[in-house]
Amino acid sequence: MKREKPMSRLANPNRRESLQALAALGAAGTLGGWTLQASAQAPLTVGVIYVGPRDDYGYNQAHAQAAAELKKMPGIKVVEEENVPETAAVQKTMTGMIAQDGAKLLFPTSFGYFDPHLLALAAKYPEVRFSHCGGMWTEGKHPKNAGSFFGYIDECQFLNGVVAGHMSKSGKIAFIAAKPIPQVLRNINAFTLGARSVKPGITCSVIFTGDWSMAVKEAEATNSLADQGCDVFTMHVDGPKVIVETAAKRGKMVCGYHASQAKLAPQAYLTGAEWNWLTAYTTIIEAARTGKPHPNFLRGGLKEGFVKMSAYGPAVSDAAKKQADDTKAKMIAGGFDIFKGPLKNNKGKEVIASGKSFKQTDLELEKMDYLVEGVLGSF
Repeated sequence: MKREKPMSRLANPNRRESLQALAALGAAGTLGGWTLQASAQAPLTVGVIYVGPRDDYGYNQAHAQAAAELKKMPGIKVVEEENVPETAAVQKTMTGMIAQDGAKLLFPTSFGYFDPHLLALAAKYPEVRFSHCGGMWTEGKHPKNAGSFFGYIDECQFLNGVVAGHMSKSGKIAFIAAKPIPQVLRNINAFTLGARSVKPGITCSVIFTGDWSMAVKEAEATNSLADQGCDVFTMHVDGPKVIVETAAKRGKMVCGYHASQAKLAPQAYLTGAEWNWLTAYTTIIEAARTGKPHPNFLRGGLKEGFVKMSAYGPAVSDAAKKQADDTKAKMIAGGFDIFKGPLKNNKGKEVIASGKSFKQTDLELEKMDYLVEGVLGSF
């Protein structure tokens, strides 16, 4: 896929710097008397903001695929901006979408957009709805017109691990991650636990690159872990393309993340953990269009259609498929907990006591601050 140049505003290329429009909006203190009831008849303008390019074979592409589907919905207008850093720049982008496009609902999709940027804008523009991907919205602390949505993609990373456990010959698998935030740690741990459900002695080596998109460091980490004997790779970075292609060139196998990277390495690709953001987007949009309360904390997994697995690649064994499919069925039926005791971290300390288990909805999991036994690495 050919990568586009950073997208400019088609309607107004000077959106971020349109101080006159911003001043006018601030002076008015309102959005022209827009009401939720009126929005049910009038077109709803939705803004989607990406931290990277929309064709990154990863996180941003998964959101862009959902945005593309929104454009097909009657009564919905979508405005987008890509390559917006997790700085005050996103506040300018969001304000521009409100002032110049009349956006009434914004999807700022990157982790660092939430605090302080989204929270500042939500307080300033109470008639606009803000839905952030991954943030921890808290009752009584954060504005009612703000909210967060996310998917239990650790379910898919556990299934990635099951497949990796079956396919690994060295007993060494690898995880390349951006930052040690709870969602990333949860994925690393789920992947490792999935593999160890197949081979209890397997290890997962992890390297943190330090940021969401660091192509050179991602390539270096992949080569380093390949040199150490790791033979199945997965990741939590925005664009997995470099890792997938580098691992494949080294003769290694890959479990993808965010979106399918199968066509980048058809023979090396085993399966992958994918988002289906359209499920969350449409739920949030429907609430806005019908005047229902803004969904402040929206979550779902395989059962709810928030996440899905990539199709199995040609190398995956029947035994791997069977165990992964059986485990997936248990997850969907509600009879499988990923995180349960006794469980130790990789420093030997018990983090979940025997007899204790966490459901996916337990907020404790969204505060995860450890790596489980079997993970080689630290943060």
